[in-house]
Amino acid sequence: MAERFGGKHSPDAAPKGPSAEAVRQAAAEARRVDAAGARANLLFLPAALVAVLSLNAGPVGLVVGLVSGAVLALAAWLLREGLRAEAAFNARAVARRPVMPRKMLASGLTGLGIALAAWGGEGGLFGPLLYGLAAAGLHVAAFGIDPLRDKGMEGIDTFQQSRVARVVDEAEGYLSSMKTQIAQLGDRTLDARVAAFQAMARKMIRTVEEDPRDLTEARKFLTVYLMGARDASVKFAEHWKRTRDPRARTDYEALLSDLETNFAARTEKMLEGGKEDLDIEIKVLRDRLAREGVTAGQA
Repeated sequence: MAERFGGKHSPDAAPKGPSAEAVRQAAAEARRVDAAGARANLLFLPAALVAVLSLNAGPVGLVVGLVSGAVLALAAWLLREGLRAEAAFNARAVARRPVMPRKMLASGLTGLGIALAAWGGEGGLFGPLLYGLAAAGLHVAAFGIDPLRDKGMEGIDTFQQSRVARVVDEAEGYLSSMKTQIAQLGDRTLDARVAAFQAMARKMIRTVEEDPRDLTEARKFLTVYLMGARDASVKFAEHWKRTRDPRARTDYEALLSDLETNFAARTEKMLEGGKEDLDIEIKVLRDRLAREGVTAGQA
């Protein structure tokens, strides 16, 4: 569906002020291409072709063809989800490797599906196995494998890793639910307003991921406050669809503004806290160097 252009000189331009940067960031995120892409979706086509071409292959050929098509369709779906999981992994400064290696499973299933299609219920197995191995190898060469190691978690204990991962997943769930509730209203201005708040909340999420020590300060914001924002979004969406009450809309937008301001202030405080720690470390180091008789110029 086409969308009107929204720039700084357009009628629906984002308002100036503290939230302007958040609006621009949210717009940039919304324009990102789906990580799965067309090439992953095209892999559903062989599954359909194998199933269709097996209709006149006799009983055994029909069953084998349908099974082959189902396996190839499952492989295409796993690949698509694996590419999206990999994109989310790459977008985060701190992330755990995917629990299920979807892309690698997709490669194996692609090889199996092609081997079944080549066999067709007749003939030997050597040739179809070679076709399957070749298909699996080409699949890996084209799409790669899943991330096999955690990222940015060096020096963080396992318990802290689990806490951060749980809070981040819960926060992302609340943000996704908010977006879904408001998107069904079909109001671009409200969509942009919610997206701006989401961008500010995700800035706090990225800050916590980069330094899990900030989790204690941010936990209430990323769980209690986001859950409240999600609940308020659900109630507002239901009320707005029934009444189109302008006062309810004003109250909802004011709530988002208050939340965004508080999230921005807390995130800034967390970042400044890290700078204060760095300043203290630099001062201690300079004092130690001075006691050793080393000046800044000599260092």
